[in-house]
Amino acid sequence: MGLRRKRDQISGVIAQYERKIKDARADLAHVTAALRLFEVTGEAGELPPYIDLNRLLKRGETTALCMKALEDEGPLDTRELTARVMKAKGLDPDDKVMAKSISLRIVQTLRMRAHNGKIDKATMRRGVCLWKVPLK
Repeated sequence: MGLRRKRDQISGVIAQYERKIKDARADLAHVTAALRLFEVTGEAGELPPYIDLNRLLKRGETTALCMKALEDEGPLDTRELTARVMKAKGLDPDDKVMAKSISLRIVQTLRMRAHNGKIDKATMRRGVCLWKVPLK
């Protein structure tokens, strides 16, 4: 009987240590994730896939990149502008999720500029908005 009791006692201690190890692993994962977020320098290659675009594209940067492309190249659609912005920021052009996020930001910012009369209202080309700056 004493041996079985000792076995049960040791088994209980092992189970307690396993719970503590599980909790310690979870704590370590959280600390590691926090460190990774605080150590991000803003370089496109080291950003986690769920990073906020506000960290990558500063206020007004999307508009400035789009306006420069439109002034230099003439009318461009949203897909073409997305490619230009991604290239300018050094992002992977094959990253469809990032491209979708950036294209939504482009549509939003350029619609505001069109509403304010700073660019021509978008027309549609192959199901995508076509943007152009007004003639001076």
